[in-house]
Amino acid sequence: MAFLFWFSLLLVGFLWRPQLVVAQQNDQSTMLALEKELVVSGWGLNNSSYCSWVGVRCRSNLSMVEELDLSYRQLRGNVTLISELKALKKLDLSYNNFHGAIPTDFGNLSELEFLDLSWNNFGNLIPPELGSLRNLRSLNLSNNRLTGKIPDEFQRLERLQDLQISGNKLTGSIPSWVGNLTNLRVFTAYENELGDKIPENLGSASELRLLNLHSNELEGPIPKSIFASGKLEILVLTMNKLTGNFPELVGNCKGLSNIRIGNNRLIGNIPKTIGNVSSLTYFEADNNNLSGEIVPEFSRCVNLTLLNLASNGFKGTIPQELGVLINLQELIVSGNSLFGDIPKSILRCKNLSKLDLSNNRFNGTIPEDLCYTPRLQFLLLGQNSIKGEIPHEIGNCVKLLELQMGSNYLTGSIPPEIGRIKNLQIALNLSFNHLHGPLPSELGKLDKLVSLDVSNNQLSGNIPSAFKGMMSLIEVNFSNNLLTGLVPTFGPFQKSPNSSFSGNKGLCINPLGSSCGGSFSPDHEDYHHRVSYKIILAVIGSGLTVFIMVTIVVLLFMMREKQEKAAKAAGIAEGETVNPPLIIAGNVFVENLRQAIDFDAAVKATLKDSNKLSNGTFSTVYKAVMPSGLILSVKRLKCMDRTVINHQNKMIRELERLGKLCHDNLVRPIGFVIYEDVALLLHQFLPNGTLAQLLHDSTTKPEFEPDWPTRLSIAIGVAEGLAFLHHVAIIHLDISSGNVLLDANFKPLVGEIEISKLLDPSRGTASISAVAGSFGYIPPEYAYTMQVTAPGNVYSYGVVLLEILTTRLPVEEAFGEAMDLVKWVHSAPARGETPEQILDARLSTVSFAWRKEMLAVLVVALQCTDGTPAKRPKMKKVVEMLQEIKQS
Repeated sequence: MAFLFWFSLLLVGFLWRPQLVVAQQNDQSTMLALEKELVVSGWGLNNSSYCSWVGVRCRSNLSMVEELDLSYRQLRGNVTLISELKALKKLDLSYNNFHGAIPTDFGNLSELEFLDLSWNNFGNLIPPELGSLRNLRSLNLSNNRLTGKIPDEFQRLERLQDLQISGNKLTGSIPSWVGNLTNLRVFTAYENELGDKIPENLGSASELRLLNLHSNELEGPIPKSIFASGKLEILVLTMNKLTGNFPELVGNCKGLSNIRIGNNRLIGNIPKTIGNVSSLTYFEADNNNLSGEIVPEFSRCVNLTLLNLASNGFKGTIPQELGVLINLQELIVSGNSLFGDIPKSILRCKNLSKLDLSNNRFNGTIPEDLCYTPRLQFLLLGQNSIKGEIPHEIGNCVKLLELQMGSNYLTGSIPPEIGRIKNLQIALNLSFNHLHGPLPSELGKLDKLVSLDVSNNQLSGNIPSAFKGMMSLIEVNFSNNLLTGLVPTFGPFQKSPNSSFSGNKGLCINPLGSSCGGSFSPDHEDYHHRVSYKIILAVIGSGLTVFIMVTIVVLLFMMREKQEKAAKAAGIAEGETVNPPLIIAGNVFVENLRQAIDFDAAVKATLKDSNKLSNGTFSTVYKAVMPSGLILSVKRLKCMDRTVINHQNKMIRELERLGKLCHDNLVRPIGFVIYEDVALLLHQFLPNGTLAQLLHDSTTKPEFEPDWPTRLSIAIGVAEGLAFLHHVAIIHLDISSGNVLLDANFKPLVGEIEISKLLDPSRGTASISAVAGSFGYIPPEYAYTMQVTAPGNVYSYGVVLLEILTTRLPVEEAFGEAMDLVKWVHSAPARGETPEQILDARLSTVSFAWRKEMLAVLVVALQCTDGTPAKRPKMKKVVEMLQEIKQS
């Protein structure tokens, strides 16, 4: 028997070994063919074994490919060859540029457990053959262009734990068999066109933890089964057409942290069982038809950070019990029918940053200890029936960014203490009340305020000249009061329409005009004429004096600089040795470039003005020729507060991380040098300069004048680069045509991507105090938020689009006073101009097809530069719109 056992083993081994050899040879030939097809950078170097290639892992001692990770490489080509790797268990092709249909042969990878094809351009139907992957545990097809229905063959994926199909164009309904996948933990299908009802059995038999179906066309009720297992942790169903009540069974899920059910058609009360959800952090149910009272059981959700119940039909008062929520940051209940006093208990929430009670029926008074909470930034009490006076303690709300108290029954005078709220930026609105008395001159200290509205009150006296200190004002409204005297000569006042001052019989809007209002006599008017002329003469005289002094100082500096340069040049000419700075740290991220890059040569190149290529908001760029002959672009950061020294290790980690970002339309750092308190970033040199030079600088333009298809390709490339940055949570600080570089084939690459992480790695971009961005590209909301955001990036990109379409600069004198490219384009109808007259006629008149495409892109640019950030499309959507224009 023993002999037979060992003989059978030898026989099996004898028969199996040739099959193994064949399989190994097959994998080798497949990998070599795949390298040629996809042109994978870094593969096949030094003729190494394919099992040692980056992103490849083989079974030990068998040389059969078990894992293949080609993510974040912006690859193109046919990936069908991969289906020949029969031992493959993990395949990750995410974040590339693969087009066409998903290969049906992928269904033959019988051992596959992990398949990620997300963030590509795969189209057509989801192949039903993928349902043959019986061992599959994770399937991610998100953010492609897939159409059609979810294949019923997927119900055979019994081991599936993670199913993600979001960000496509899928139609039909969510199949009922999804509820039968007993191992399912994650199911995301958001941003599709799915309709019908959510299956009643969804989650009943599974381990469902995360369910995200937002932005579809789903109807009917929220199934109770979702909460049956009690294991749900995140629920997102916003932007659908769901109806019915919110299930009481939600109380089963004590580990549920996020509930987002806003923008639906839900009715009824919020169940009291919500108090059982002890892990609840976010609860958003805005824009529904919910009713009843706000349940006090929310107070048992001790981790609650955000409670948004806006735009529903809630009645009654705000429960005092909510005051125990020490972690609450935002309470938003606007647009309901709530009444009573402003709850003092809520003001005890020390982390509260936003309190929005607007558009309700609150009829009490404003508490004196309103500013007990030290972090309050948004206080929105407008459109209520609040009475009494504004307490002087309002001045203690020193962190307020926005104060809305309009459309109430407030009496008394405006407290001068409001002038102490130095951070007030977005708006101060006290309109439509019964306030009287003078305007406090202390309000002039609000030098960050953008919008001031005190209209429709009974305010009297003059507009204080101290209001000239409100240098950030854009919108003002003093109308319908009892104000008198002259309107101070101040830019924001002069640019405001007369309606901002109307309804004040004694107020003189135009002292040099023929009439200043009914209460002014001729003698009084002549007096003001004389005073005005004296002021004008005094201003002119002072201006000339200042101009002369500044000119002298500038000339002295220029002479000194010229002397220093001459002395330096003379010293070098005489053979004087210039010691290079001591390099503290440096690295090259690209292995095959390390021998070709000399750090000292890079540093020396930045010491000569003749090497300067450009000067941006955050950096200066130089051309550097290495001793090896390699040409680099060296960026010298404009560092402040010795940031580089204090956070050197953190900065280096960020640079190394950014160096790994792979995208065809991004300028990635290939290395860095640090000396003294200076940081230099090393990049590849791009010969065609910047998009700004291509469009506007006739002295540096190449002989080739880009046609419309080339410009459109540049626009799409920039959009794709920015969309990628937004997906990996990087917000660009300085989007402009000057930061779009062009390679030898005029492919655009977005530069300055590392700035957001390197200005000060110890802080986020929201804390940057300097102006972030280039003049003409900065979104209007930045004036009061001082924060760089994704919608702000979209606006700046929209300006670049307008440059491409019009060949106009972002700011030109020809536009007129206080007018930039965006305003000039948006105001074309008011000037009687057609859209065609805005476009660059050298391109739009070439052919009807070009003009049609340019007009379509103009529509996209107008959406991107909308004055309201929420109305701007996301960069991913911009890419889709531009690609559709190009393909059509």
